[in-house]
Amino acid sequence: MKKVLILGGGFAGVQTAIELQKSKQFEVTLVSDRDYLYLFPISIWIPVHKKELDDVKVPIVNIQKKYPFKLIIDKVVQIKAGEKTVVFDNHSLNFDYLVVAFGSEKMVHKGINNTLSICAKPEMALEIRNKIDALVEKGEGRIAMGFGGNPKEKSAVRGGPAFELMFNIHNYLKSKKIRQNFDLTFFAPMDEPGARMGKGALVMLDKMFTKYGIKKQFGKKIREFVSDGVVFEDDSKLESDFTMFIAAGAGPALLKESDLPLSEGGFIKIDNFCQVTGYPNVFAIGDVAAFEGPEWIAKQGHIAELMGRNAAYNIIGAENGTPNRKGYQEHLNILCVMDTGDGAAFVFRNGQNAWMIPMPIVGHWLKKGWGLYAKLTKVGKFPRLPGL
Repeated sequence: MKKVLILGGGFAGVQTAIELQKSKQFEVTLVSDRDYLYLFPISIWIPVHKKELDDVKVPIVNIQKKYPFKLIIDKVVQIKAGEKTVVFDNHSLNFDYLVVAFGSEKMVHKGINNTLSICAKPEMALEIRNKIDALVEKGEGRIAMGFGGNPKEKSAVRGGPAFELMFNIHNYLKSKKIRQNFDLTFFAPMDEPGARMGKGALVMLDKMFTKYGIKKQFGKKIREFVSDGVVFEDDSKLESDFTMFIAAGAGPALLKESDLPLSEGGFIKIDNFCQVTGYPNVFAIGDVAAFEGPEWIAKQGHIAELMGRNAAYNIIGAENGTPNRKGYQEHLNILCVMDTGDGAAFVFRNGQNAWMIPMPIVGHWLKKGWGLYAKLTKVGKFPRLPGL
């Protein structure tokens, strides 16, 4: 059997391993630096005590029971695509096909250590909870939340979780009957954060900020983060007792030492079929790949999964000598249920349409249902629904 080596245990890597294992044509090895799949979309509930850290994890061993690929816990050091070899901390592995799916790093801002992020290492969600708990115990405080962009890779942005966490914290404080004692401010360096979701979404977000009494600080570039707030390029300062900031994605540093072609932002260049430029046996999917498409595209989990399925399909096709291939670009869209803690909004955008539909109460339960669905489908206990 040909060897397929998959780097990364997130949505993209795990989905590739599942699809390839279904074919029973390959020796599939997945290498990850942790032994679980982390469901980032529902991690927003950890800081407000609706979920525990373990509730957001799917142990990879449970996925292996249904799809018995090989799992190795290790860290990638260097990729030598031309030599068909990957070097790890503890050993090296050869491959016939390689799928790079270990995500991106984060842009480094001055003073970033004065912030926490809901889209960083999983344990940081507990640190955010501790910060919120301390302010709740105090009975008052100033909370600032925001996200940034990467001008060299416009798709490498995560704004949705920042909106969701802010709205959830508003409702959490409201349930404690202390919301009136807190200043909540949402900040972003762009003039219209959330614009990639469509003009209708901007209008609705503005109404939500007004309804929830959340202040806005938009259109000012960030100079640095300090222990008690955010300093902007015009020397103005947003005072904060706790700052949550989601930095934009950046190309992983180790790729600079690889022989893979990289974009200006340091992401791996691929074609529509997720194949790395110049390497017919190497694929890059999810956040580590350089996306091509319209200005509004964003890297999301469901696109990473789609790329994983397509990469597997294209590897199988290449090995079997069939000409059919599946591309990712025609499926690019923005799709999410933006949770608020007491409801949600359904967000969708593609090349033709852009919607943001409010779903009071039921939307929150819909997102909770997705979390259960994601767990059950990954371990093979519930059939995958088309398009989800």
